[in-house]
Amino acid sequence: MLHRNVENFIGCDSSYRTASIVLYGAPFDSTTSYRPGARFGPAAMRHESYGLETYSPYQDKDLTDGNVFDSGDLELCFGSSESALVDIESRAAEILRDGKLPLLLGGEHLVTLGAVRAAVRKYPDLHIVHFDAHADLREDYLGAQLSHACVLRRCHDLVGDGRIHQFCIRSGDREEFQFAARHTDMHKFDFTGLTELTDWLCQTDVPVYLTIDLDCLDPSAFPGTGTPEAGGVSFLQLLGAIRTVTKANIIGADVNELAPMLDQSGVSTATACKVLRELLLALEK
Repeated sequence: MLHRNVENFIGCDSSYRTASIVLYGAPFDSTTSYRPGARFGPAAMRHESYGLETYSPYQDKDLTDGNVFDSGDLELCFGSSESALVDIESRAAEILRDGKLPLLLGGEHLVTLGAVRAAVRKYPDLHIVHFDAHADLREDYLGAQLSHACVLRRCHDLVGDGRIHQFCIRSGDREEFQFAARHTDMHKFDFTGLTELTDWLCQTDVPVYLTIDLDCLDPSAFPGTGTPEAGGVSFLQLLGAIRTVTKANIIGADVNELAPMLDQSGVSTATACKVLRELLLALEK
């Protein structure tokens, strides 16, 4: 039985036994390729969430009406990516084994791999829906295959062709886009095609893991991230996409790449909190 975190995300104070969704944090950013700081994202989101209301006028739902448990942050080894991934996978597997939906707070995007490893073991026919500015499909980054620049390539190693669906992608090297053309379902720049994909996912009822790299947002709305990329989507576009894709059979999810210290205004952290609130409410069926 997991124990409630001392400082939970607002409205996420159900017991583990009664919860349908379980938050867990992975404060890890050891492979960050540009500006570090994402390890502080999960704690910042919890602390700043108290500037939010639990009620969403976008969805006419309230976090207090659902059952979400916040298990706090994992204590991860910053010197070993594989060790950190093993711990993330273990926590995700425990939550899945207990019939609950694991929702991971990163951290850099590599943390997703640990959660996907656990999800694939339980759901071999898993599909991944990926919101991001970056393709994250490099075979390696400066010789390292475990990097946030390679996370979706490592996920492809697990799920294979045609089961990774990428949206908002606007950055990557040529080889990544060539790989995507052969092996993934990539939608560049925005959420065009998401409604049609969601309809298909609902019809087939395949299990879906949703990973949201917050740098899919334009840096004008979300500057507090390690690798900002101009030309992103708006906050309202992201909320609409979340409400669309969560109609599918989502069995796990994550929100990552907030680096709170890179935005001294606090706007990026507040935005991340609101994205998480809307995701939680959309996942509550």
